[in-house]
Amino acid sequence: MAPDTAAWTPERFYAEYDPPAGYDGHLEQVRAFVNHNQKAGRKVVLVTSGGTTVPLERNVQFPYTRRYSHTTNPFFDILDEPASSSGTQEVRVESKHVGTLLPVLHAYHQARQSGCLLPIPFVTVIEYLFLLPVSDFFIPMDRMAEHKIQSSDGALHLTMEPVPKVLSSLVREWVPDAYVVSFKLETDDNLIIPKAEKSLERYGHQLVIGNDLARRKTEVVLVEHTARVNKEASAAAFTHTQVCIPKDSPGEIEEHIVKALRDRHEQWIKNFA
Repeated sequence: MAPDTAAWTPERFYAEYDPPAGYDGHLEQVRAFVNHNQKAGRKVVLVTSGGTTVPLERNVQFPYTRRYSHTTNPFFDILDEPASSSGTQEVRVESKHVGTLLPVLHAYHQARQSGCLLPIPFVTVIEYLFLLPVSDFFIPMDRMAEHKIQSSDGALHLTMEPVPKVLSSLVREWVPDAYVVSFKLETDDNLIIPKAEKSLERYGHQLVIGNDLARRKTEVVLVEHTARVNKEASAAAFTHTQVCIPKDSPGEIEEHIVKALRDRHEQWIKNFA
């Protein structure tokens, strides 16, 4: 059978793929979450984060173990299994880490209890496109093996398709008045700013956070349109803002990124009020 050469647009993707299991339930959760926070007068942030897998088989099973990208076994490093004479099993946080962990745990519980945080789980890029693309390529359903791929068949040759870019639909059709931010991660530092600017020109969103893989924990650059105070402003020029923290800083760069984005979002709202 000749390969299908038609482009995978978001419209084609959503027309040909069935929603993942649990989609309707997640949709109701999101609606309730948004309504709850709108009534409370809160701003809502959608963070599409995390790596995705690309299934090769239709009936593939994924293990639930996850590795954390920024630290190796972060929870195991701070947990202790104390000896117990009673035979009961316990897990405790080492005392030297309690002061750091407790405020985070308290903030997390407070956010969940007040309805300010709604995590939506996903594993595959298919689920990601429905629930919230991180993977650059995927295998269309009609090319997936129905049963487990056998190693006895020899070498495996894959032909993959680019994941449809939903960013354009998001900006132009779904939420045209939202303040939209994307990320651009590169291993070549010289590509970050040119590719970030190209992304802004192509998709028409507000800001790109660019970072180099080797320095992503301590340095990023915020690329945005210069003096774009309304939708009719010129998009020909760009502003680059460096955000850096020392390598030995006790905090994380995300704190500074969030503050910069919050300030820009506040200004965005004022400009369009």
